[in-house]
Amino acid sequence: MLICPECKFENPDKNKFCQNCGTSLTERACPACGADVPNNVEQCQHCGKDSGTIWWGIIKFNEDIVTNDSNSNVEAPPVEVSTFIQIDVPTPVLELEQKKVISKFEVGSYLDKQERYKVLECSETQAGQQELLVRVLDCKPYQITPITAQLEQGLSSVIEAPGIPNVAKPYLALHKLCNYGIPPIHDAWVLENMSVVLLVDRSNYSYLLELWLEDEMSSLQVVHYFHRMTQLWQMLEPFNCRQSLLELTNLRLDEDQELVLQRLYTESSPGANVDFEAFEPSETLSIKALANIWHTLFKQSQRTQFGPLMQLLGDLDVGTVETLEQLQARLRKIASELEPTPTIEENNHDTKDIHDNYESEDVTVTMAAAPNTAVPTVLQLVEAGENEIKSDDMPTVVLPMQLNSLDNAGLTDVGRQRDHNEDYFGIETRINRVEFPKAQAIAARGLYILCDGMGGHASGEVASELAVTTLQKYFNSYWNFNHLPSLDIIKEGVRQANKAIYDLNQKDARSGVGRMGTTLVMLLIQDTHVAVAHVGDSRMYCLTRRGLEQVTIDHEVGQREIMRGVEPSIAYGRPDAYQLTQALGPRDENLIDPDVHFFQINEDSLFILASDGLTDNNLLETNWQTHLKPLLSSNANLDKGTRELIDLANKCNGHDNITAVLVRAKVRPNPGAG
Repeated sequence: MLICPECKFENPDKNKFCQNCGTSLTERACPACGADVPNNVEQCQHCGKDSGTIWWGIIKFNEDIVTNDSNSNVEAPPVEVSTFIQIDVPTPVLELEQKKVISKFEVGSYLDKQERYKVLECSETQAGQQELLVRVLDCKPYQITPITAQLEQGLSSVIEAPGIPNVAKPYLALHKLCNYGIPPIHDAWVLENMSVVLLVDRSNYSYLLELWLEDEMSSLQVVHYFHRMTQLWQMLEPFNCRQSLLELTNLRLDEDQELVLQRLYTESSPGANVDFEAFEPSETLSIKALANIWHTLFKQSQRTQFGPLMQLLGDLDVGTVETLEQLQARLRKIASELEPTPTIEENNHDTKDIHDNYESEDVTVTMAAAPNTAVPTVLQLVEAGENEIKSDDMPTVVLPMQLNSLDNAGLTDVGRQRDHNEDYFGIETRINRVEFPKAQAIAARGLYILCDGMGGHASGEVASELAVTTLQKYFNSYWNFNHLPSLDIIKEGVRQANKAIYDLNQKDARSGVGRMGTTLVMLLIQDTHVAVAHVGDSRMYCLTRRGLEQVTIDHEVGQREIMRGVEPSIAYGRPDAYQLTQALGPRDENLIDPDVHFFQINEDSLFILASDGLTDNNLLETNWQTHLKPLLSSNANLDKGTRELIDLANKCNGHDNITAVLVRAKVRPNPGAG
């Protein structure tokens, strides 16, 4: 089937246009100039920029091609071959087979019988590795692959499916960890006497060693990458793929300078088992191997090892540090010595202004007009019962971080059933670009407000707009320092917004259901520090590489009863279960008690402020992997992603106004530390 790139509708393979929205399924928009480009063309014919969908592949020789080729004049000794094990093969045999395969895959030929993957490059690897590397153009990028379709049905169904080569199984087993740097698999099949695996193309990513060579790289960044490697080590160990971290050219950096792997290498171990249900971790590698690759990084970059890290590497060499837990504890200790992580309480006091000198200031201000209960949802890394790696088991460390970028987008829509829009939102972002002697950083402040009005025509929209403008004016006066406003200041701001609406209700002598009001969800960001305040059932979610979490809890009767100990089925069986227990405007400010939470951004995060037109029917919990997860990337267009969210809500809900405000915060280790 063909998946429409715009509305995600499933179309028959023969369709040239989407049956649902009419989007072309044979062309795509050039990311550089926007022109329509045929799917089977690598570069845009108008601007010449790359616009095709490219995959990077590994063609691996199987047992038959080495030992059972009747056309070969060289007799290979009988060996027991596993695609998980690198074995020695007589060089003449390998060279002969490589030449045969390369002759089949000349540039412009196709990798598969269906003529989907057109070969752009085919290169030999070093003798003895039994594989070729290819880059291919996907001529049918909207066609879902069997692996993708089967992964939606569960991991075990893919592993057991016929035609899945053994070499693909580690990628499949680890596919839910792709946000941690594991290479995502796109397709895999057996081709004659070879196994083919297609991966996301990271061949043009920069090497970790290249960053190591730069003088601007701080000691804290070194610790950050080492800790990242220990996390990957733990993920890869159950599948005998730790060798992936010991190939220096395999250590790459994505667009956010985060460590990723280009591919997986399996360990040469007599005990390695290709049966997915019986992965047996090899005992041939220890964490000393990590120490060796770290020594290599320092040696090749000629970077001087600093004291605490030099001591750690020495302890690894002599065996004083023996376990991964000990290693991670030492790295955490080194990170805290480089720059202790401030507490929330410390951040709420006046601190020295480190942003006195900045290059420029950009101010972005956007104003626009504008259920089922859900529990916070966290991504489970691997399905239960299938070589589980639980998120709670993953080592976590809070390294001192700084803000690298802050982007936002907001959009509101009337929906498909309402005749007017009572939602309203406001966005204010201020960014100071800070210059340090050896690095650049940004100091940012953001105020993001979303309100869902109520009270009928010419009332709800008045309340929601008045709440936004009142809060913006208030914080322009009471947010004067380089730290977040205090709890009391934030609560007072919410009460001021409530008073503005309440006074207008009193002035117009509104009563009962005629009194206008609004919900509120508000996000305040100061560098890596965050405050969230809300009243009503508009929500904020936070998406990280670990998954999606609902940050706010709805102020409604059903949720109130649950917090009192009532069973959820009983609480939401009440006829008034979805009635709001708090809203701005209907009552005076003394009866308003907003929930306010403080926390710190320690990893790349996407914050989603949403009215209930977007969150009803668990829409975000159901579709976050397709519509939110890609937006974590710096390359993703937030405006486009917000529009697609609104379109999805109109398709699945549409009964109410729909508003979304997306804020993407990217962080990195503080280069000023160490």
